[in-house]
Amino acid sequence: MFSLNKGVFITGTDTDAGKTVAAAAVLASMRAAGLDAVPMKPVQTGAFLQDGVMRSPDLAFCLRMAELRPEPEELDEMVPCIYKPACSPHLAAAKAGRAISFDRISEAFNRLLRRHERVVVEGAGGLLVPIDENRTMVDLIAMLELPVILVARPGLGAINHVLLSIRELERSGLALHGIIFCETADTGWGEIEEDNVETIARMGKARVLGRIRYMAELAENRIVPQVFRERSAQFLPLEWNLETGTQKNHE
Repeated sequence: MFSLNKGVFITGTDTDAGKTVAAAAVLASMRAAGLDAVPMKPVQTGAFLQDGVMRSPDLAFCLRMAELRPEPEELDEMVPCIYKPACSPHLAAAKAGRAISFDRISEAFNRLLRRHERVVVEGAGGLLVPIDENRTMVDLIAMLELPVILVARPGLGAINHVLLSIRELERSGLALHGIIFCETADTGWGEIEEDNVETIARMGKARVLGRIRYMAELAENRIVPQVFRERSAQFLPLEWNLETGTQKNHE
């Protein structure tokens, strides 16, 4: 049911856990393996206006790091529900007076999948972020039937946040493919971080795919795509099996 042959869903333990950076890294890894992979941001809040058109900062980053330039029609499919208010999806939709359509997201996803081999889907916030009055990000993942890559900060508090997210994935019947730890701040890597990773892998019975180290150029918004891809491959050495669609991580 949850096959990597369609792609992956990137979610995080919370807002600003590093989902967009991880999504761009996974996308770059797939493309480096020879897969025709494209990004998708089904629900974007905090969008910006450019040349009279609403743009997704998260999608723009992924496209820039992969050096992809989709046609306007396909760009719309990559971000079917987009809102200017920088808040939870359900509130942004209410403020904009435009409900988030699961049907529209599903149709856009399937159109992308018909033209490409994989879709790397990035969620908004964490698993239980509400999309409307009754549904959360978990319901969106279930609809798309994608395995999940969970992104988390490695420092203090990570154990609780990650294990709670793993428990929710299990409760919801979703498939956790693995965890990526993303260093979103220059706080260093020491005993706490090492123990967090080991404890989460053991108690959560989860695979740790790797880590994305802090990049000063990224924080200062001056990183170039080639450098990003090289750093990502160095810190997050993923290998995608082209025949089966599975992914192997270095031990």
